[in-house]
Amino acid sequence: MTEAEIKQYIQIRYPRENESCDWKEFSNLKHVVKGHAGEDIASYCSAFSNMEGGNLVMGVKDGSLNISGIQNFGGYTQDSLKARLVKECINLPSEGLDLLELEASDTHKIVWILTIPKHYTRRPVYVHGQAWQRIGDDLVKIRDERYNKIINEIEVPYDWSAEIIESANIKDLDPIAIAKARKQFAIRNPKKVEELDGWDDITFLNKAKLTIQGKITRTALILLGKEESEYLLSPFVAKIRWCLKDKDNQNKDYEIFTIPFILAVDEFRTKVRNVKYHMVRSDSMFPDEMMRYDIFNLREPLHNCIAHQDYTKCARIEVVEIEDDRLIFQNHGQFLPESVESVVRKDCPESIYRNRFLTDAMRNLNMIETEGGGIKKMFNKQRDRLFPMPEYDLSDEKVKVTIIGRVIDEAFAQILIANKELDLMQIMLLDKVQKHKGLTHEEAKYLRSRYFIEGRKPNYILSANVVKPTKNRRLKTTYIHNKAFDNNHYRSLILQYLEKFGQATREDVDDLLWDKLPAYLDEDTKKKKAKITNLLSSLRIENKIAFKDGHWFKC
Repeated sequence: MTEAEIKQYIQIRYPRENESCDWKEFSNLKHVVKGHAGEDIASYCSAFSNMEGGNLVMGVKDGSLNISGIQNFGGYTQDSLKARLVKECINLPSEGLDLLELEASDTHKIVWILTIPKHYTRRPVYVHGQAWQRIGDDLVKIRDERYNKIINEIEVPYDWSAEIIESANIKDLDPIAIAKARKQFAIRNPKKVEELDGWDDITFLNKAKLTIQGKITRTALILLGKEESEYLLSPFVAKIRWCLKDKDNQNKDYEIFTIPFILAVDEFRTKVRNVKYHMVRSDSMFPDEMMRYDIFNLREPLHNCIAHQDYTKCARIEVVEIEDDRLIFQNHGQFLPESVESVVRKDCPESIYRNRFLTDAMRNLNMIETEGGGIKKMFNKQRDRLFPMPEYDLSDEKVKVTIIGRVIDEAFAQILIANKELDLMQIMLLDKVQKHKGLTHEEAKYLRSRYFIEGRKPNYILSANVVKPTKNRRLKTTYIHNKAFDNNHYRSLILQYLEKFGQATREDVDDLLWDKLPAYLDEDTKKKKAKITNLLSSLRIENKIAFKDGHWFKC
C-alpha cells in the first residue's frame, strides 16, 4: 500500500473519532506507552476496553488523517507492546488484543492500529490506579453509572460472533446463500420442513439462530453475507486463503475466498486436487481405488476453522495443499478443549466454545456435527482408509491440522489390517511411531507393556509382536532393517577396523557404519552422525580407543 492508499484505508475503516476509535500521532513511543495518565496508550486501552472495545490508530495526524508515521518505536515490537499493555493494564484481556502494522511502500512510513477488546464481565480495566472510559471522543475517568453497569453485568462469556451489526440489514445477505441455508436447515431439521416453506427470510434466520430479533449478527454476515458487505465486519477479517504447493514447496496456485462462507466452502472443495488414489492391500487380490481425501475430512477441518477462528486477530484462515500429499488447515485462537486426545476419547460434544452463537448456527445449517465428535470421526475416517492419523499443532495460539492423503509407511497400514482389535488411542500412539514422533515416558511404557514397540528412546520401532500377524514379506524384512543391531555390534566393528588397519578418521568410521544403521535413520543425517559420535565417545571413555591428530587408534 502506498501512503495515499493507507490514508484511504483508514478513512474507510476508521472514519471518525468516537467511543470506539481515536487517531493519535504518537511519533515517538518511548514515553507514551505508559506515560501521563489520560494521555498515554495504556489509558486508551482502559477507556476502550471499559466501553465495547475499540481501535487506536497511531502514526496519523489528528483531524487531517495525514500519515506522519511512527518515527521512534522506543524499542517496542508488535508483540512486546501488547505484552507491556497487558502487564500495565489490570484486567485487560490478552485475547483479542491485536496490533496491525501498515507500511507505505513509497515513503516507508509506518502506522500501527491497535485493536482493544472489551473488558471481562464485572472487571473494569485499570491503569494508573484509575479506570477510564470514552464519552464521545473524550477520554475521562470512569463515572459511577458506567462503573456500576460493568460490575453488574451478567456473568456470561463474551461471544464475538453474537454481536449485532446495527448498520446492517437483510439486504446485506446473499439470496443464494440464504437459499442454500434453507436446504441445509431442512436436512438437519426434517421435522420442520413443512413449517419452513411458510417462513419468510427474517423468520427463517431467527429460527436458524443466525439473527437476533431480525437484527443482523456477525454470524449471519460471516455465513450468508454478500461479498460487497464484507466491510461491515471491519476491522475484523473473514477470509479463507487456499494455496497449492508442489513437493518442493513452490507455489503453484492460490485463491482467496470471502463471505458468504456457506458458499465459500463448496468453492474451496472444487479447488482441492482430490484425485483417485490406488493402494494394493495384502488381504485382497485387487487394489483399492478411492479419492485421496474423504469428503468429510475435507469439510470438517475447514468448518472447524470457521467455527473456532478468533476473528479479533484480524487474520485469515489458511489452507495449504501439498500436491499429492496432504492438506494443512490453520485458524487463529487457542485450542479450548483439554487436548486432542481427550476430544477423541470422549463421545460427547465439548462444552466450551469461542464462538458459541456461530457454532450453533453452523450446527443448524448442517455444517458441523449435531452432537459433536467431528474430530473423532476424522480420525476414524483416516483409520478406515489405512492412512496416517490427523496431526494437530497447537503452538503459537493457533490450531493447525494436517490431513495426509496417502500411505507413508506400508508397515502401519498392514498392521491396521492384521490387528483389527486395536482401539483408536492405540492407533494414535502407533501413528506417532511410524512418523518418528517423540513418545512420552508414559506412552512408551504403555506400548511396551503390550509389546507394540521395541528400541530405545527416542528411536522406537514397531515390534515383531505387532508385525508378526501380517502376511507381508517385505514388511517383515523392513522390521529387521529397522531393528538393526545393538550398540555392542557397532562398537565391535569399530574395534575390528582399528585392529586391522591401525587407525581411522571420522570419515572412515562413518563409511564403516553408515549403511548398517537402522533404516528409519536413512533420511536423518544428524541422527546418524550423533549415534556414531556416541559410539566413539563410549569407547573412548572406556579407554578402548583414543583420538590424536585427527585419527582414532585402538588402546
